[in-house]
Amino acid sequence: MASPSISSPGATSNRLPETKHSKKRRKIATDNHAEQLDNNENKIRWKSTSEQQIYSAKLIEALRQSRRTSSPPAAGRRIRETADRVLAVAARGRTRWSRAILTSRLRLRLGQRKKKKAKVTGGVRPRKPAVEKRLPVLQKKVRVLGRLVPGCRKLSFPNLLEEATDYIAALEMQVRAMAALAGVVTGTRTEADHSTQLMGFGSNLS
Repeated sequence: MASPSISSPGATSNRLPETKHSKKRRKIATDNHAEQLDNNENKIRWKSTSEQQIYSAKLIEALRQSRRTSSPPAAGRRIRETADRVLAVAARGRTRWSRAILTSRLRLRLGQRKKKKAKVTGGVRPRKPAVEKRLPVLQKKVRVLGRLVPGCRKLSFPNLLEEATDYIAALEMQVRAMAALAGVVTGTRTEADHSTQLMGFGSNLS
């Protein structure tokens, strides 16, 4: 006859009930790990060759589509706006500067409509010149940096640095991609001109 199993104190679970302090420590460790993963992702972001190739392919396709609708005199502006828009799309709306670029066109259209509807009635009072406040040097530089990064004029300093770091890395990738595309186009044109010259030289010999 089998003897009934007697539960010894050592057989019970050794886990103690989790206290508030242990829960807080575990949450802090989890948040730090997630922040470290995000920082590692931001370091790799915009620097991989595959990401640059994807951006280049999307840029070429967007330039082909915009070329059909825009006039030749605005070619330089069209290329710049298209390159920035494709770069913002590549950021997938994860940053404030990318969302600001994507919404800038909508704001311009709404602003143009409001200007058409607005009517000037009566005399316009002259405005008093605004008195410029003297700001510290660091605060002036922060304000200038906020103006350079799209949509980041009213951000706090730590958030502004994070946005500016990502924006600069994205612009560097954009420059590399556009320089590579320009090199391909220039090389193709050079080869075409060279072959044309050779054909002309051959026809002169015959």
